[in-house]
Amino acid sequence: MSFRRLRGSRQLVGAAVTSLICLFAAVAIPVAAVAPSPAAAASTSVPAYWLVASDGGIFSFGGLPSYGSMGGQPLNKPIVAMAATPNAGGYWLVASDGGIFSFGNASFHGSMGGQRLNKPIVGMAATPDGGGYWLVASDGGIFSFGDATFHGSTGALALNRPMVSMAPTNGGAGYWLVASDGGIFAFGDAPYFGSAGGESLSRPIVTIASTPSGNGYWLSDTAGLVFNFGSANYFGSAPPHLNASIVGTTVGMGTGGYGNNPSYPSGAYGYDISKYQCGSLPPPPHQIGVVEVNGASYDYVNPCLASQAAWAGAGLNLYTYLTYGMTTSGPAICNGFDQDACYAGYGAGQYAFAQAQAAGINTSVTWWLDVESDPSWSSDTSANATFVQGAVEGLRSEGVNNVGIYTSVLSWPGIVGSYQPQLPLWAAWYTGNPQQNCSTAYSYAAAHGSNLPSGGVWMTQYTDTANGYDGDYAC
Repeated sequence: MSFRRLRGSRQLVGAAVTSLICLFAAVAIPVAAVAPSPAAAASTSVPAYWLVASDGGIFSFGGLPSYGSMGGQPLNKPIVAMAATPNAGGYWLVASDGGIFSFGNASFHGSMGGQRLNKPIVGMAATPDGGGYWLVASDGGIFSFGDATFHGSTGALALNRPMVSMAPTNGGAGYWLVASDGGIFAFGDAPYFGSAGGESLSRPIVTIASTPSGNGYWLSDTAGLVFNFGSANYFGSAPPHLNASIVGTTVGMGTGGYGNNPSYPSGAYGYDISKYQCGSLPPPPHQIGVVEVNGASYDYVNPCLASQAAWAGAGLNLYTYLTYGMTTSGPAICNGFDQDACYAGYGAGQYAFAQAQAAGINTSVTWWLDVESDPSWSSDTSANATFVQGAVEGLRSEGVNNVGIYTSVLSWPGIVGSYQPQLPLWAAWYTGNPQQNCSTAYSYAAAHGSNLPSGGVWMTQYTDTANGYDGDYAC
């Protein structure tokens, strides 16, 4: 496999990055609760999820349909959570006063609407047969309806942070509660798969959803950024700059393909271009248009960024080529890491975002971190991994939810060691067979001792000679 990208000569980024750019913060999107759908539809096999906004608007991921919403309807109190029926044929929404709204084949089993609550409702979960549901308040108090059984609560405990969501086990004999700091509380037969508790989060956690098997769960923060634990796969996050806050998500059975890049339908073709294609654009037609922002951390801004973004049109994605460096100050989210590397990576992500913003192009798209062999990388792979994670956080701080990794299926561990972030992958693999790349990138890498980012193959760069340009395909 030939893994190369012609970039010309350039100076290496020094060991010390001397300046960071102050940027405007993007609008954050609060998310508050999640719940699962345990049974699979006959024609599908992979769990996916919905998100719901505080105005009752619904967002579908992983091939799931919409059965209706409260978007545009008057509400006494905002929507805070949702839960799906067992066959994913419907869902319930719940408001902070405990009022319930049913869609599809979801049946009404009662509510707390009109009753006095000590604390507002923040989450809900359905029983495996759809014959009942639980509601959870911010103090961890549990309310059971229909055939939902009480398994315990934190209602009498002093909590470090309020509860924000709940999810049941696949048999309904237990459930998980999650607090805004990402702490997980398990009751009944609910096992523990990990949490965000104790981590430095840029935004609070607001939702949890369990897989139909009960062997994993998703958490989401206030911007709709999704984290996965156990057997839960990553399919994407909410788009930035929504009209209303995300407040919940629930799980159903989708198509399961990793073609979840929000810019491209599965099977789309196109190109990625950089400053080396200034004045020479790929021919039509194309749906994919990935454009370089800068060719080194803190440096080499693409002089044709604006015109190339216009060429990409609605298919625009952006990438920044990472080169290693260190600096001595940065955000608190880097605490507990190799701080100098994390600080520099964070600033590199923000720098790239600022350059795209200054060019007047659409920054609310999927961004890719170009991680490939470069003389600037440290001999310490853990420091390199921390730099990359810092760049992820730098972009996320600007409201970019969908951040992915561009890398070779074999060179990645040589740069970052065992680091395996829950991020989508743009796989560079010049086989000339993009469909094969999509289906076998992980198995091929594993057979050669290479770990890869675990968010699924969203796209592959399958040739560097397509009409003289890099050819790309959406998985």
